[in-house]
Amino acid sequence: MDGAFRLPRPHDLLFLRRHDAFTPWAEGGLPDWLDAAWMMQAPLVARRALAGSGRAPAGARGLARKQRCAGEVALDAVARRVTPEQLAASLTAGAGAGRMAEGASTLPCIAVLLALVPRLSGLGLDWGPAGGVGFWLASGLPVLRPGSDLDLLVRVPRPPAHATLIALGALQDESACRIDIQLDTGAGGFALNEYQRESARGGKVLLKTATGPLLLADPWDAPATRAAA
Repeated sequence: MDGAFRLPRPHDLLFLRRHDAFTPWAEGGLPDWLDAAWMMQAPLVARRALAGSGRAPAGARGLARKQRCAGEVALDAVARRVTPEQLAASLTAGAGAGRMAEGASTLPCIAVLLALVPRLSGLGLDWGPAGGVGFWLASGLPVLRPGSDLDLLVRVPRPPAHATLIALGALQDESACRIDIQLDTGAGGFALNEYQRESARGGKVLLKTATGPLLLADPWDAPATRAAA
């Protein structure tokens, strides 16, 4: 995972070089759990929203599920950016392989992720773990539990073949943990489960963009004026 920086995309993990670079959007300032020590070891999660010039929308998370804080971060304070794709590449390489094997012994979400790597890689798509699993992989912080979900991000800038969508959906069948697959078009993101359900009955899918959600029959047809950066 190199430290080369570019404008973060949603689900990228951002490690800071100074703890005061994050500004919460909610009134009242930072919550008690989000102190300087935590900010310097836990990455922020890039969000799908808008922020001021020289800043990026991001969220902080703590050890507990309820510990979440949305805000924005100064881009010049980002020391390192870790993408879901980089995390995927690290799963079976070097020191990461041993840590994954150890985690798989107690965490079903990690065992499932390891088992899915060959199938995901065989689809020819850019993908990577997100959510709590991605956070755990990047930081080593103990945010996962035996009942944790597995969140996967899959980049689909163009509509994939129907067979590819079927293969992605099949990854969720008979799994030892709940799997949530988010498809990212570049203009926004949507849930694979919802897309398959709504497509089957001619409905619309919710596409999350930087300027708000859109209901679209074709999530790859987001209006340019509403598309996410």
